[in-house]
Amino acid sequence: MPFPPIAFAAAPTKEAEAARRMLARLYPHVPPDRAAIVVALGGDGFMLEALRASINRDVAVYGMNRGSVGFLMNEFRARGLLQRLARAERVKLRPLEMTAETVRGRQRRALAINEVSLLRMTHQTANLRILVNGVKRLDNLVCDGALIASPAGSTAYNLSAFGPIIPIGAHLLALTPISPFRPRRWRGALLPARSTIEFRVLEPDKRPVAAVADSFEVRDVARVLVRESRAHHCTIMFDPEHNLEERILREQFMP
Repeated sequence: MPFPPIAFAAAPTKEAEAARRMLARLYPHVPPDRAAIVVALGGDGFMLEALRASINRDVAVYGMNRGSVGFLMNEFRARGLLQRLARAERVKLRPLEMTAETVRGRQRRALAINEVSLLRMTHQTANLRILVNGVKRLDNLVCDGALIASPAGSTAYNLSAFGPIIPIGAHLLALTPISPFRPRRWRGALLPARSTIEFRVLEPDKRPVAAVADSFEVRDVARVLVRESRAHHCTIMFDPEHNLEERILREQFMP
């Protein structure tokens, strides 16, 4: 049987572009809009871009690391690519949906593969009220910010903020404070994936806050809703020996 059509996409770096040219000489390929598999060459940031571009399309994204961290990427090797693609395991990811309302009443919507973050914009701490499914759970979190992370994003910013690592398939989201001042001992919560999390910014004029869905930023927000999307999905591919579930499990035992 003929192999599904492949496209190569590279981050705007010399290393990634050189890898794209090498692979294009070795394998037949098509433009990305005609591909069933997109081979993304770069780092995790570029992988997120490729996954966002693939949302709700009949296409899977297989990353090879030509960046720095590369947690979402497979090892780069030019030879044997078709065999690796044929063996690769596929994981369906559901992005987070963010609806942000600014202090002027404007609504902005965006999808996030990793996390939605609320971040203070000035030297003043942020004051956030947190509701889960319409029930007030925290009246006033005084902090640098807070975030909601998906399982795929739980090892990114969430982990740096001392949030929990979530195995793929756990159907959970991580709610994690960023440098909490009050309540000082609160370290966040694990929530069912079908939860709707609402952040209300207290004193938004005095203590302005920005909301960020991966790299899409909305400044001066007053209210932010976050939920796991039921309408959108994307598919990521991993070599069997480096699958995402194993990587997340391994991260929990790192010294």
